[in-house]
Amino acid sequence: MQKRCLFNLSFLSRALPWASALCFLCLSSPNVESAEKADTLRVLCYNIHYGQGTDGKYDVARLAKVIERTKPDLVALQEVDVGVKRSGRVHEAQRLAELTGMEVRFGPTQHYEGGLFGNAVLTRLPILDVMIQPLPYTESTPQLVTYPRGAIVVTVKGPGDKPLRFISTHFQHNLPEDRVAEAKAINKHFASNDGVPTILAGDMNAQPDTDPIKILLKQWTNAIDDDATPTAPSTKPRSRIDYIFYRPATRFEMVESKVIDEPLASDHRPVFAILKLIQQ
Repeated sequence: MQKRCLFNLSFLSRALPWASALCFLCLSSPNVESAEKADTLRVLCYNIHYGQGTDGKYDVARLAKVIERTKPDLVALQEVDVGVKRSGRVHEAQRLAELTGMEVRFGPTQHYEGGLFGNAVLTRLPILDVMIQPLPYTESTPQLVTYPRGAIVVTVKGPGDKPLRFISTHFQHNLPEDRVAEAKAINKHFASNDGVPTILAGDMNAQPDTDPIKILLKQWTNAIDDDATPTAPSTKPRSRIDYIFYRPATRFEMVESKVIDEPLASDHRPVFAILKLIQQ
């Protein structure tokens, strides 16, 4: 049975007295650098595996170095821990902001081991608006463990000082029907013709020829390299499941797209794209 995730920040604050310091409204970095005033956008999508590398070590600084090497303007992060026991109670979103000199917004999707777990966005562009959109998912049972799913949506001041929407999301890992429902929900919520160019990035847990990606492609253009280079597992990648999409197609030109050769910092390899925004 499909269930809508009702994520409620007021409940979060009551359940965790310190949660207000963790929500997307409260995170910032004092050392944000100004993005270059150009029409090109350097975009990175990275499932950071809650800070744990393939060597078993939790190392946020190592992840920050991977991110910094691409000199991104926008970064979509998945599997981010904030105050979680397994990762040493580190506020990973805030720490990555401090280490990269970028602004951050965190979009929790669930409580986990005394903390929060979810998606995040790093950006060098001025932030205009932030929201969290819950996505449909099937409730976990003793027989099948699932996780609540959502998207964090950050509107920034893009090239030409005009609004640009950037979304980080993570689809269900073990139920194909959930991924289909989540793709449909993304189209429903973010594929309107409101005039705001939008970039969608995330771990879709779906390969390019599967239904969730086909559903997204009805409304989005896939910024993917010609070889559809695999992204997971990072040591010997076999599956392409991490993506950067954009819409409308008339507002963007893909300059470059590649998967970063990084096998150690996470169990996923990051996806990088340079997109040129076409002014109207």
